[in-house]
Amino acid sequence: MAGKKKYNYGGQAVIEGVMIRGRTSVVTAVRRPGGEVITDVKPLPSLTTSRMRRMPLVRGVVILIEAMVLGIKSLLYSANVAMEEEEEEIPTKAIWGMIASAVILVVLLFFIAPLFLTKLVNNYIPNTVVFHIVEGVIRLAIFIGYLKIMGLLSDIKRVFTYHGAEHKTVNAYEAGVPMEVEAIKPYSTAHVRCGTSFLFLVLVIAIFVFSFVGRDILWLMIVARIVLIPVIMGLGYEVIYFGARHTNNWLMKIVLAPGLFMQSLTTGEPDDRQLEVAIAAMNKAVEVDLEEEAAQAAS
Repeated sequence: MAGKKKYNYGGQAVIEGVMIRGRTSVVTAVRRPGGEVITDVKPLPSLTTSRMRRMPLVRGVVILIEAMVLGIKSLLYSANVAMEEEEEEIPTKAIWGMIASAVILVVLLFFIAPLFLTKLVNNYIPNTVVFHIVEGVIRLAIFIGYLKIMGLLSDIKRVFTYHGAEHKTVNAYEAGVPMEVEAIKPYSTAHVRCGTSFLFLVLVIAIFVFSFVGRDILWLMIVARIVLIPVIMGLGYEVIYFGARHTNNWLMKIVLAPGLFMQSLTTGEPDDRQLEVAIAAMNKAVEVDLEEEAAQAAS
């Protein structure tokens, strides 16, 4: 089921399911232990449909916050369904508490830890440029190692195969093919707008941004690695945004290639049942958007 007016649908994998973000709503499809696929539709918060989401540089930060909020809500919903528990209203404070915890972990693991590890060999590094390159390499190594370790966990590995199902479905939808399992199977488990590619680009861009801070004053370097994260996120999103619209450009192919390769760590080849769940989420998201368009046209 595909609307005439294409929209850049995207989403993420959840526990035994897939979440798809539409124009004004988010749809989460999950397979119950008994085999039934159910879908949950929630309206998007006003921030995610505001003008800020279309402002260059600012939109990258807004979309990141949106992805975290929607992702946590969808994950908790899918966990309830997968364990056949009643859905409970999640307190807003709990959501923001989880987001704060995740942000702190990311800052410490991928930004502060690489800095201190690089500082340990500071006396052997000849200049500032090499310092930030070494720090960047350590940052990327931690990121890759983290993804590899996560992929070893059976539950996470299964979520990664649903991630592959989500990508295949989005790729097939954008190609205009029918939302059917056999039609979707040939499509790639990688996608240019994937969050894995975005995070990889952010870590690379950080090398260039942090180089302007120098390496002499430790407290300034620590502060910079915190306050400059929104700037780096904004720049990373703009590169992904531009690259997704110029996939045939040779330069963008080079820029996006490492991120696409990295997705092999966070996606897996889905089975037919997983594709069915992703299709259910996509179909429902498109259906809701078409109904919204029809209602607006009639008013």
